[in-house]
Amino acid sequence: MKEYDYIIAGAGLFGATFAHQARKHGKKCLVIDRRSHTGGNTFCRNVDGINVHEYGAHIFHTNDKGIWDFVNSFVEFNRYTNSPVANYEGKLYNLPFNMNTFYQLWSVKTPAEAEQKIKEQVASVHISKPANLEEQALMLVGPDIYEKLIKGYTEKQWGRKATELPAFIIKRLPVRFTFDNNYFNDRYQGIPHGGYNLLTAGLLEGIEVKLNTDFLADKDYFSNLGNKVVYTGALDEYFGHRFGALQYRSLRFEHEQLDIANYQGNAVVNYTEASIPFTRIIEHKHFEFGTQPHTIITREYPAEWEKGMEPYYPVNDDQNMERVKHYQQLEKKKKNVLFGGRLAEYKYYDMHQVIAAALVTARKELAAE
Repeated sequence: MKEYDYIIAGAGLFGATFAHQARKHGKKCLVIDRRSHTGGNTFCRNVDGINVHEYGAHIFHTNDKGIWDFVNSFVEFNRYTNSPVANYEGKLYNLPFNMNTFYQLWSVKTPAEAEQKIKEQVASVHISKPANLEEQALMLVGPDIYEKLIKGYTEKQWGRKATELPAFIIKRLPVRFTFDNNYFNDRYQGIPHGGYNLLTAGLLEGIEVKLNTDFLADKDYFSNLGNKVVYTGALDEYFGHRFGALQYRSLRFEHEQLDIANYQGNAVVNYTEASIPFTRIIEHKHFEFGTQPHTIITREYPAEWEKGMEPYYPVNDDQNMERVKHYQQLEKKKKNVLFGGRLAEYKYYDMHQVIAAALVTARKELAAE
């Protein structure tokens, strides 16, 4: 008889949620993570009373009341509403694109005026079959919005010219003819009071956790400790890059503490011009309506992923998706390994989506026991 029912490689939201559900069913789990902390990219570092989102801004949002009630059963969430601001050449614009944005761009005051202006802008570019991302964006919103609020930011994010990116990256651009700065349309939205570490701690309560431990460095040993493995790490890495490495975009963060109470008046300000190397500045205290006499800001820089860096966004082009198919065929042969989460599925997940995926996986797995 093995020591554990499940060895869970990864203490992020997928692994922690699965472990919680398994424990509820009387299963014994060991959660392993190569980092020095749990929570994956949601980890918050408390610095002088401010919860710093160590790996970039994380705003929880969902339309699923079941998911909302689930996370609130561990920690109460506040009423934070994501309302980013864009800075282009020193001028500020509200996001997402709404009547405030259109007034700032063109001084239009009514939805009819804004709609007419966008129609004129789109008509001016004479594009019907976009060949790349730039043409797709121009066809959707015209040159003013594209040049000031999309082009530079997107090129920094992807590390490529917009003319070299495929059109499908931007399927649509949400345009609102209301004075509404709420970035998300979801019914539920907020940040945990006290930071995301409380959510992870609640999920992992009563579960054995081993940090600073690389599952893949001794895969056979750890796998043999349990009846099954739940693997949430990089899919290609599990199989020794047999079909080549999958590509990711990465991020680099510069944190800075300032002896002022309020640096920018908003949690997130995007810098949309190409000449500024970072994509946004995050001021963490505003996520929890902090009143501290000091503040902490983070400049976020996109980066090409290299070995040893944290992978953030999958590059879903034809070459990578073809490799994923090959890895998924190998995955099917691993009857005692469950693959789940952003890296193991090579899929971009929002937080509510990864929790939902973990709950579905746990439900299927534990029902079959």
